[in-house]
Amino acid sequence: MLKNGGLLTDFLSDTLPERNNFIKRNRIIAGLADATLVVESGIKGGALITADIANSYNRDVFAVPGRPEDQWSAGCNSLIKSNKAAMAECADDIEYFLDWKPEKSKPPVQKSLFSDLTETEQLIYELLSRENELTIDTICRTMDLPVYKLSAILLQMEFKGIIKCYPGNLYRTA
Repeated sequence: MLKNGGLLTDFLSDTLPERNNFIKRNRIIAGLADATLVVESGIKGGALITADIANSYNRDVFAVPGRPEDQWSAGCNSLIKSNKAAMAECADDIEYFLDWKPEKSKPPVQKSLFSDLTETEQLIYELLSRENELTIDTICRTMDLPVYKLSAILLQMEFKGIIKCYPGNLYRTA
Protein backbone atom coordinates (compact mmCIF):
# COMPACT_ATOMS: atom_id res chain seq x y z
CA MET A 1 0.00 0.00 0.00
CA LEU A 2 2.87 2.39 0.72
CA LYS A 3 4.34 1.98 -2.76
CA ASN A 4 1.25 1.68 -4.97
CA GLY A 5 -1.70 2.78 -2.85
CA GLY A 6 -4.65 0.59 -2.06
CA LEU A 7 -8.34 0.28 -1.37
CA LEU A 8 -9.73 -0.94 1.92
CA THR A 9 -13.46 -1.42 2.40
CA ASP A 10 -16.08 -3.48 4.17
CA PHE A 11 -18.42 -3.25 1.21
CA LEU A 12 -18.80 -4.77 -2.23
CA SER A 13 -17.98 -2.55 -5.19
CA ASP A 14 -21.63 -2.00 -6.12
CA THR A 15 -22.59 -0.67 -2.65
CA LEU A 16 -24.02 2.83 -2.80
CA PRO A 17 -22.43 5.57 -0.66
CA GLU A 18 -25.15 5.48 1.98
CA ARG A 19 -24.96 7.72 5.02
CA ASN A 20 -24.66 4.92 7.60
CA ASN A 21 -21.69 3.41 5.74
CA PHE A 22 -19.51 6.45 6.46
CA ILE A 23 -19.37 5.59 10.16
CA LYS A 24 -18.29 2.04 9.34
CA ARG A 25 -15.60 3.39 7.01
CA ASN A 26 -14.41 5.91 9.57
CA ARG A 27 -13.64 3.22 12.15
CA ILE A 28 -11.12 1.82 9.66
CA ILE A 29 -9.67 5.26 9.00
CA ALA A 30 -9.40 5.98 12.75
CA GLY A 31 -7.59 2.68 13.22
CA LEU A 32 -5.11 3.24 10.40
CA ALA A 33 -4.32 6.88 11.14
CA ASP A 34 -1.72 8.07 13.65
CA ALA A 35 -4.11 10.83 14.66
CA THR A 36 -7.52 12.27 13.88
CA LEU A 37 -8.01 15.99 13.28
CA VAL A 38 -11.51 17.48 13.54
CA VAL A 39 -11.55 20.83 11.74
CA GLU A 40 -15.23 21.70 11.89
CA SER A 41 -18.20 19.91 13.40
CA GLY A 42 -21.57 20.66 14.88
CA ILE A 43 -22.40 19.33 18.32
CA LYS A 44 -23.54 16.10 16.64
CA GLY A 45 -21.87 14.73 13.57
CA GLY A 46 -19.84 12.02 11.93
CA ALA A 47 -16.55 13.73 12.75
CA LEU A 48 -17.32 13.43 16.46
CA ILE A 49 -18.14 9.76 16.05
CA THR A 50 -14.79 9.26 14.30
CA ALA A 51 -13.04 11.17 17.12
CA ASP A 52 -14.69 8.91 19.71
CA ILE A 53 -13.63 5.82 17.77
CA ALA A 54 -10.05 7.13 17.51
CA ASN A 55 -10.04 7.78 21.28
CA SER A 56 -11.26 4.23 21.91
CA TYR A 57 -8.30 2.99 19.80
CA ASN A 58 -5.92 5.11 21.92
CA ARG A 59 -5.12 7.29 18.92
CA ASP A 60 -4.37 10.98 19.27
CA VAL A 61 -7.28 13.30 18.52
CA PHE A 62 -6.95 17.00 17.70
CA ALA A 63 -9.56 19.69 17.17
CA VAL A 64 -9.37 23.17 15.68
CA PRO A 65 -11.11 25.62 18.03
CA GLY A 66 -13.74 27.98 16.73
CA ARG A 67 -15.92 30.88 17.78
CA PRO A 68 -18.12 29.95 20.77
CA GLU A 69 -21.31 31.16 19.06
CA ASP A 70 -20.63 29.28 15.79
CA GLN A 71 -22.77 26.12 15.54
CA TRP A 72 -20.18 24.49 13.27
CA SER A 73 -17.47 24.95 15.90
CA ALA A 74 -19.52 23.54 18.77
CA GLY A 75 -18.30 19.97 18.22
CA CYS A 76 -14.61 20.93 18.12
CA ASN A 77 -14.94 23.20 21.13
CA SER A 78 -16.73 20.43 23.03
CA LEU A 79 -13.97 17.92 22.24
CA ILE A 80 -11.34 20.35 23.52
CA LYS A 81 -13.38 21.34 26.59
CA SER A 82 -13.98 17.71 27.62
CA ASN A 83 -10.30 16.79 27.06
CA LYS A 84 -11.20 14.35 24.31
CA ALA A 85 -8.99 16.26 21.87
CA ALA A 86 -5.92 18.43 22.03
CA MET A 87 -6.28 21.90 20.60
CA ALA A 88 -4.56 22.33 17.24
CA GLU A 89 -4.24 25.84 15.86
CA CYS A 90 -1.71 24.96 13.17
CA ALA A 91 0.16 22.02 11.66
CA ASP A 92 3.11 22.71 13.96
CA ASP A 93 0.91 21.82 16.95
CA ILE A 94 0.23 18.36 15.56
CA GLU A 95 3.88 17.91 14.58
CA TYR A 96 4.89 18.83 18.14
CA PHE A 97 2.36 16.55 19.89
CA LEU A 98 3.18 13.56 17.68
CA ASP A 99 6.91 14.23 17.98
CA TRP A 100 7.28 14.32 14.21
CA LYS A 101 10.55 15.87 13.25
CA PRO A 102 11.87 16.61 9.80
CA GLU A 103 14.27 13.98 8.53
CA LYS A 104 17.84 15.03 9.05
CA SER A 105 20.87 13.31 7.71
CA LYS A 106 21.93 10.69 10.21
CA PRO A 107 25.50 10.49 11.35
CA PRO A 108 27.11 7.18 10.46
CA VAL A 109 26.62 4.49 13.08
CA GLN A 110 29.66 2.55 14.16
CA LYS A 111 28.40 -1.03 14.34
CA SER A 112 31.22 -2.24 16.57
CA LEU A 113 29.59 -0.29 19.41
CA PHE A 114 26.78 -2.86 19.42
CA SER A 115 28.96 -5.77 20.53
CA ASP A 116 26.80 -6.12 23.65
CA LEU A 117 23.70 -6.99 21.64
CA THR A 118 22.11 -10.37 22.15
CA GLU A 119 21.70 -12.58 19.14
CA THR A 120 18.00 -11.69 18.91
CA GLU A 121 18.72 -7.96 19.20
CA GLN A 122 21.34 -8.26 16.46
CA LEU A 123 18.82 -10.02 14.18
CA ILE A 124 16.19 -7.34 14.86
CA TYR A 125 18.73 -4.58 14.18
CA GLU A 126 19.75 -6.19 10.88
CA LEU A 127 16.09 -6.63 9.91
CA LEU A 128 15.32 -2.95 10.62
CA SER A 129 18.48 -1.85 8.79
CA ARG A 130 17.43 -3.85 5.75
CA GLU A 131 13.74 -2.83 5.74
CA ASN A 132 14.18 0.80 6.91
CA GLU A 133 11.10 0.68 9.19
CA LEU A 134 8.69 -1.98 10.42
CA THR A 135 5.68 -2.25 12.70
CA ILE A 136 5.87 -4.40 15.81
CA ASP A 137 3.41 -6.84 14.19
CA THR A 138 5.66 -7.32 11.17
CA ILE A 139 8.71 -7.82 13.37
CA CYS A 140 6.72 -10.39 15.43
CA ARG A 141 5.83 -12.38 12.34
CA THR A 142 9.30 -12.16 10.80
CA MET A 143 11.14 -13.06 14.01
CA ASP A 144 8.49 -15.58 15.10
CA LEU A 145 8.44 -14.06 18.59
CA PRO A 146 5.41 -13.44 20.81
CA VAL A 147 4.56 -9.76 21.17
CA TYR A 148 5.18 -9.70 24.92
CA LYS A 149 8.78 -10.90 24.46
CA LEU A 150 9.42 -8.68 21.47
CA SER A 151 8.07 -5.59 23.27
CA ALA A 152 10.59 -6.07 26.08
CA ILE A 153 13.46 -6.56 23.62
CA LEU A 154 12.49 -3.49 21.58
CA LEU A 155 12.26 -1.40 24.74
CA GLN A 156 15.77 -2.50 25.78
CA MET A 157 17.05 -1.62 22.31
CA GLU A 158 15.44 1.83 22.63
CA PHE A 159 17.14 2.32 25.99
CA LYS A 160 20.46 1.42 24.37
CA GLY A 161 19.79 4.08 21.70
CA ILE A 162 19.89 1.55 18.86
CA ILE A 163 16.31 1.92 17.60
CA LYS A 164 13.49 4.44 17.90
CA CYS A 165 9.73 3.99 18.03
CA TYR A 166 7.66 6.39 15.92
CA PRO A 167 3.90 7.04 15.80
CA GLY A 168 1.95 4.05 14.61
CA ASN A 169 4.33 1.66 16.40
CA LEU A 170 6.88 1.96 13.62
CA TYR A 171 10.41 1.02 14.57
CA ARG A 172 13.54 2.33 12.83
CA THR A 173 17.23 2.19 13.56
CA ALA A 174 18.46 5.25 15.46
